[in-house]
Amino acid sequence: MNITNITEALVTNSTVNATSTVEEYVPYWMRLETYMVPVVFALIFILGFIGNGTLILIFLRHRNMRNVPNIYIFSLALGDLLVIVSCVPFISIIYTFESWPWGDYICKMSETTKDISIGVSVFTLTALSVERYFAIVHPMTRHMSTKPLAIVTATAIWVVSIAFAIPATVFSHCAVEFLKEKNESIFVCTPFPTREHGRFMVTFQFLIYYFIPIIIIGIFYSLMARHLMLSTRCLPGEHGQGQSTQIQARKKVAVMVLAFVIIFIICFFPLRIFMLWVYYNEDWQNDYNYFWHYFRIIGFCLAFFNSCVNPIAFYFISKAFRKYFNYYLVCCPYETLEESTIAATNSSISRRQNSVMMTSLKDSHEKT
Repeated sequence: MNITNITEALVTNSTVNATSTVEEYVPYWMRLETYMVPVVFALIFILGFIGNGTLILIFLRHRNMRNVPNIYIFSLALGDLLVIVSCVPFISIIYTFESWPWGDYICKMSETTKDISIGVSVFTLTALSVERYFAIVHPMTRHMSTKPLAIVTATAIWVVSIAFAIPATVFSHCAVEFLKEKNESIFVCTPFPTREHGRFMVTFQFLIYYFIPIIIIGIFYSLMARHLMLSTRCLPGEHGQGQSTQIQARKKVAVMVLAFVIIFIICFFPLRIFMLWVYYNEDWQNDYNYFWHYFRIIGFCLAFFNSCVNPIAFYFISKAFRKYFNYYLVCCPYETLEESTIAATNSSISRRQNSVMMTSLKDSHEKT
């Protein structure tokens, strides 16, 4: 079997044997991934649909949750839900059947929505990192952390992500692959017309969807960490204590965003490494072995697992969202939810009033 065309499908269709050195054809019903991958994808679909759907519902129904960071989280959940609904159900069977059964339209749709979702995820995480930097390091620059700017940025991210996914829409197609082992032809969903085009796109996507955003995020988080360490040392007296409380609240959001970034890096690392290895190793077919075979399958599953893991992480990191999740998913009493929300709001108002009062006292003291 020609493995090149199948690998060019960005691991969205797999009919390759366990190793390229094994001459005997292994039937699909004898392969472990035939049974394991659909189960994994069923869990991804259930968790992703419920988790991201609940995040979107919370944002739409509760006005107090529509702050600047949550606007980006809402956009992130929309991108994940898009790939969960339009891609996962079709992609889940590619390790079960040898031939792509869905035709050209589903092939183009699954490849396009996958690229859109990846773009929305990585660009949103980058924007969140920049927004957190200005919120923590330059809090007086309020125009950098406003709802209108967040909405415009999130919209621009979707436009750019859709534009970058156009090649997948144009070039994705069902290619015919001949199986010598079975003396029959099968269909393979592939986004690349040639290997040269595939090498360019793999490199482009590695830089735009992975390497460059991670570098940008790393720079802004390094600057944030430096600022937080310096500000912790320099906060004196009561005024410093008020600033410290405010910094702690902003730092919690920064930690949440960092957790999402780490999850993204881990989930897409195997897939990106495998694709680079294939397209920059001219002798990869002879080097392909059990390690690379299962490394590819793990990378394939992790890339889609990223679409369902963010709500899970959000549940454990964000206390406010956890209360709403409990209300919608495990029927937490509404009164308890409202009491906790009112308490949090009153606490926030109290902190603002204290801050205003301290500023007024300081101004009066300076005038006298």
